Amino acid sequence: MSSDLDRFVDSLKAAAEPSRLRILALLGQGDLTVSDITEILGQSQPRVSRHLRLLSEASLISRYQEGSWAYFRLTDATREFVTSLVGRIAPEDVQLSRDHERLGVVKQRRQARAADYFSRNAESWDAIRSLHAPDEAVEGALIEAVGKRPFQAMLDLGTGTGRMLEIFAPLYRRGVGLDLSREMLSVARANLDRAGLAHAQVRQGDLFAAPVERDAFDLVTMHQVLHYLDDPAAAIREAAKYLRPAGRLVVVDFESHGLEFLREAHAHARLGFTDAQMADWFAKAGLEAESPRRIEAGGRDKLTVKLWIGRDPRLLIAEPASQNSRELA
Repeated sequence: MSSDLDRFVDSLKAAAEPSRLRILALLGQGDLTVSDITEILGQSQPRVSRHLRLLSEASLISRYQEGSWAYFRLTDATREFVTSLVGRIAPEDVQLSRDHERLGVVKQRRQARAADYFSRNAESWDAIRSLHAPDEAVEGALIEAVGKRPFQAMLDLGTGTGRMLEIFAPLYRRGVGLDLSREMLSVARANLDRAGLAHAQVRQGDLFAAPVERDAFDLVTMHQVLHYLDDPAAAIREAAKYLRPAGRLVVVDFESHGLEFLREAHAHARLGFTDAQMADWFAKAGLEAESPRRIEAGGRDKLTVKLWIGRDPRLLIAEPASQNSRELA
């Protein structure tokens, strides 16, 4: 929260109303649409919209568009303040307990839609998984490569199911996932809800024009994204713009291979990548390449997964010690 007294008082005034405090408590557990909030509160949409407008004007919440849907979330600057405020309310409060139950119904419906989409596409995804090392092995290599030191912010480009946000959730304070597919975002939201990750959000957006700030993320990930793109070099240059000084870009994709059927059957624009290609693209994006990591599946006609890591060479200058402790290893 800002230390400015007038702004702080305005925020307190905006929150000091039962329905608006209930909304803040709900948004503390994840992003919601106007329809979601209307259903949970049992109030008319115009009334709920007015509450949301007042909370937004007080900079307690923010709004973002996803197709024809508008989502609301707590702002990063106020999340700790709101969590502390709501935490002072007795857990057994009848109204908040009922809101929590209705929120559970909304989330269950999300998960049902996500499960339906996932089941309709599972055969295609399973066919790809069968060609490379198990996800557990790839995730283990990722966790080892990133390390265990906490950091401020993570951006996952082409977030898909939101899995990258899940596995690194213990490390970051703020996580953002972007994807063009609303169906995949539904899957990701359901997964984040199930994991209880309120400090992560997913949004619809193109990685070439991401609706996020630049120079703001300690870790940017692109997991199995590049092989779908016509211009992967441009994607890496764009991803590098979102890194803070000393931040890292982690690319997970396939080593160069000859499985042509993946072009037609699974829309792969590129049949993997070489270390030389990736090193050249990193250099042109202003990143210093680290040693790549290789995860083999074994056997003929199998895909080898590679981890390529590029670090922003800029140094953090005059950072407080507490901030330095959050930087990536």
